[in-house]
Amino acid sequence: MKTHFCIPVSQQLPDALGGRYVLYSVYLDGLLFCRVRYSQLHRWNEQLRRVFGNCLPPFPPKYYLAMTASMADKRRDQLERYLQNVTADPNVLRSDVFIEFLKLAQLNTFNITAEKAFLDIFLPNGRSINVEILTSATAERVLEVVSYKLRLSRELLGYFSLFLIQFYKEGSFSVVKKLADFELPYVRLRSSEVENCKVGLRKWYMDPALDSMLMDCRAAVELLYMQAVQDIDKKWIKPTQAQRQELETLQKENNQTKFLQLCQEVQRYGYVQLDPCCCDYPEPGCGAVLSIGNDEINCCITLPDNQTQDVTFQMSRVKCWQVTFLGTLLDMDGPQRTLNQNLELRFQYSKDSCWQWFVIYTKQAFLLSSCLKKMISEKMAKLAAESPEMQIEVPEKSKSKKDHVRQSKQKEYSSFLSRKSKIKRAEGDCVFGTIKEEDL
Repeated sequence: MKTHFCIPVSQQLPDALGGRYVLYSVYLDGLLFCRVRYSQLHRWNEQLRRVFGNCLPPFPPKYYLAMTASMADKRRDQLERYLQNVTADPNVLRSDVFIEFLKLAQLNTFNITAEKAFLDIFLPNGRSINVEILTSATAERVLEVVSYKLRLSRELLGYFSLFLIQFYKEGSFSVVKKLADFELPYVRLRSSEVENCKVGLRKWYMDPALDSMLMDCRAAVELLYMQAVQDIDKKWIKPTQAQRQELETLQKENNQTKFLQLCQEVQRYGYVQLDPCCCDYPEPGCGAVLSIGNDEINCCITLPDNQTQDVTFQMSRVKCWQVTFLGTLLDMDGPQRTLNQNLELRFQYSKDSCWQWFVIYTKQAFLLSSCLKKMISEKMAKLAAESPEMQIEVPEKSKSKKDHVRQSKQKEYSSFLSRKSKIKRAEGDCVFGTIKEEDL
């Protein structure tokens, strides 16, 4: 599945020989990920092709003459599409060539040296564990270190993930994003312009029934229990009065297994809840609180007259969705070149026998898209398990690089669209625009 890469900003800089080069600011999930030159990406693409052959997406060609503004825009669009498409292949994502290049790009962009460091990982119960890592350690590697310290079975690592979480003074928090496996948590914390952020460990699956896969591991049960208690305290899940009383009794007895079994019956257990946002349904300007999980998007909508209405959208009736990134440059001369984000996610839904678009305006649009992708992937995995002919054959590492991955036919839920409109270009060499994204 594609990754939320975009290149909304580029800048021309002088080189050591008196010429000029373009530096591209690559964003991941709306946050600055790295800055790279075309020549660096070109060498990286050549390295990838030596491993994966012609199954990679096309890479934008070299220009041997000076680029015009339109040529620069075209190349930026092509590089953006390349980054999105190359990450659609899980074999590429897991390869050393892919990971090592992006590790170095992140370190160099933020001037961080690869060395030993300590990192606090926050648990859902408010405690944290301190782990010794390398600053160049990926989120996948840090998760392995954390799991070892918690005695969490390695076979269960795929059910958990690291998240960038913003904490507020009153004790509330907001999940900013899920860290990609190839992101460097130490670098992300040091580079993030979002205040009061920490790295937290949370479960990462949208089907509550998958709890059953973890019940034989004591450490996994304890993590699920912590998060369930936290979700109840935050009123993210909705137990009835009778359920609440029974849950409180089980909590006092520290009967974590039965507590989690009862949670399976509680409304919205296991859902991801987003911060309050706005939507255009049933009319523009309505407030909304979204909970995503169990193959549905639940919206608690506040109408202009302050009446509330619960609306549920079933994923089986979602045709596609797209994230639209509308950015304006702040701090034009500053080193960070901050993007002021204004995000929306719109999805096409079958209602009353016709397809309609529903729009959600939220700063967590990328997280919402990640949740939708996760529900789709879990559904596909479940169908593949039930129907062996749908399974995907992954080539062994020993096979030739010319061997291609044979994949089952998949519904095209979405694709990345190029910019639907252009913002007036700032003076100088900065190029940016409106990015409209449709992602699986």
